[in-house]
Amino acid sequence: MGRPDRAARAAIARRRSDAIDLRLAGVDWLTIARKLAADPTVNSDGIAYPQGYGVERYRKNQDPPTNEALIHAACRDVRTALADRRAELNDDVDELRALEADRLDRLFFVAYKKAVRDQDLAAIDRTLRIMERRARLLGLDMPVRTELSGLDGGPVQVENVTVDELDALIALTDPDGE
Repeated sequence: MGRPDRAARAAIARRRSDAIDLRLAGVDWLTIARKLAADPTVNSDGIAYPQGYGVERYRKNQDPPTNEALIHAACRDVRTALADRRAELNDDVDELRALEADRLDRLFFVAYKKAVRDQDLAAIDRTLRIMERRARLLGLDMPVRTELSGLDGGPVQVENVTVDELDALIALTDPDGE
């Protein structure tokens, strides 16, 4: 079996989209698989779904796939479609990150000129804030390492700890958290 043509690829994309929609609606895997099966004898709508599960077997007049094979195909479709969507989102995020970096560069240039030329303290503060934001956006800052230790630098004993003591330990590592 070679690479599917454009129409077949479009039908497969539609099948995957339908599989995700059904799964999001709470439909179980076997029902999804049967609804999207190529063979009308197992298709819950009694039709030959275009590029449906088991389409090659259907074209060759072979027995339809087993329930397990149908379920496996539906699960694989949903996983593949979700992975494709994640990849698209990652590409979009990278594009937006680059756009934001460009915007920050432009703002930085304006603030930096004013800070250096006029020695304006407010412009210097603004320049530093833009630099901080850019570093966070691009992940340039080194992560802060936090180490928790007990008495004299020894290990923290967490056995027989009350909830209040545990909350106090958590507050030490995350003072802004709740």
